[in-house]
Amino acid sequence: MKQYYVYIMASKKNGTLYTGVTSDLIKRVYEHKSNMIEGFTKMYKVHTLVYYETTNDISAAIEREKQIKKWKRQWKMELIEKVNPQWNDISGFLLSQE
Repeated sequence: MKQYYVYIMASKKNGTLYTGVTSDLIKRVYEHKSNMIEGFTKMYKVHTLVYYETTNDISAAIEREKQIKKWKRQWKMELIEKVNPQWNDISGFLLSQE
């Protein structure tokens, strides 16, 4: 079954945040880190994966992304800190799961 990911990247702890959705999180994070994608994350150096969640339903993933994007910044920070209080880059964890 296909997996979809809603993720949050940050420039640093308490820094600029970016929320996205993808079906290939490892590839997408690599693209962000390598500045392969023109736009927001490249401009603001948003390269640290600090949060993600998974679902098997693309519609649910898109809806969740929209929901998080509408949230106040403080709510997003609280969501991150529930699972990643130090704002560590968790992309290495993903690679170890492969």
